[in-house]
Amino acid sequence: MADASGNDKKGWKPATQAVRGGLMRSQHGEISEALYLTSGYAYDSAEQAMRRMAGEEEGFVYSRYGSPTNEMLQQRLCLIEGAEACRVTGSGMGAISSAILAPLKAGDRVVAATALFGSCRWIIANQMPKFGIEAVFVDGADLDAWKREIGKGCQLVLIESPANPLLDGVDIEAVAKLAKAAGALLVVDNVFATPVLQRPLELGADVVAYSATKHMDGQGRVLLGAILTDTKRMSDVYDPWLRHMGPAASPFNAWVVLKGLETMQLRVEAQSRTAARLADALAAHPAVNAVRYPHRQDHPHYEVHKKQMKMGGTLLALSLKGGQDAAFRFLNGLKLVDICNNLGDTKSLACHPSTTTHRALSDAEQAAMGLDRSWIRLSVGLEDGDDLEADLLAALNSL
Repeated sequence: MADASGNDKKGWKPATQAVRGGLMRSQHGEISEALYLTSGYAYDSAEQAMRRMAGEEEGFVYSRYGSPTNEMLQQRLCLIEGAEACRVTGSGMGAISSAILAPLKAGDRVVAATALFGSCRWIIANQMPKFGIEAVFVDGADLDAWKREIGKGCQLVLIESPANPLLDGVDIEAVAKLAKAAGALLVVDNVFATPVLQRPLELGADVVAYSATKHMDGQGRVLLGAILTDTKRMSDVYDPWLRHMGPAASPFNAWVVLKGLETMQLRVEAQSRTAARLADALAAHPAVNAVRYPHRQDHPHYEVHKKQMKMGGTLLALSLKGGQDAAFRFLNGLKLVDICNNLGDTKSLACHPSTTTHRALSDAEQAAMGLDRSWIRLSVGLEDGDDLEADLLAALNSL
């Protein structure tokens, strides 16, 4: 297969890379990327098999290690993100768990932001201690806390900005400088912002992880994750882990995400414009305690988000007067917006984080990140803004 776009096209802008980056056409000259559904690959000779397995000759050996379809996606994501190397995994959690566990060993120390996706926080708090890894959480907006805890020594720092579910912000560049001075690896979960709105590697991050299930697919079809970093770290740290632990991505799912990337910028920008409008409308309603949207000036981390993100993103959170009872009545009153714990979809989705995405955390752990049972997380889709506003306000008016 020939690389029809090539990595020499790095001068292309991200929207072009999202459509043509990494394209490899077969001898048939197909316009849509080819889908290779195969588990293994045949060799011309036993000697070639030996060379390929030893890494002495380029070529595919087994789809757990890689496939032509997955490679096209990996190259495209590198070009969009501005990374040297990318590997895709079977899910977003496959990516983030690999990104943070592969570099660590017993006796290491991790400093993480308090506000994280529930499963990420569970790994830090519950799984890492089983491996003899010390973990500490800090308020992501408190640079003094970052300086104090990173300064004590650590091997890895994990942040998510904007964070799930209340859109907390972390100054990526400032934390990156602290991590670098301490010799620590900075891993950023960038799923809420997407590379359309924020590129952590440019801000000093070492590793970026995604649930490509979200905006990259963007249409609620498949699970996929991605890890992006420099070539040496990928080769030395992540490739052995991924090959032997096996969180491999299906070529079919990779193909679906390849097609999703072609419209990601259009979708994210349109959804962000609608989300900003809805945040203002919801904030004015008397049944609402508070609204969190990264580019609203009343967001406690507005300055950080404004500096790092081109737009406010597709997610917002709202706190309702009346706690969980009001939150459930609001969700049950929605006619257009679906109740679903996914996000980044073309369809607008809402969920109650305390009892869904973050249910594995104790009330104390949820409180530490500012989460209580009054909060709703809303992922804004591509429906008409008038229809969405009418649906949300009708549900609020029914409380």
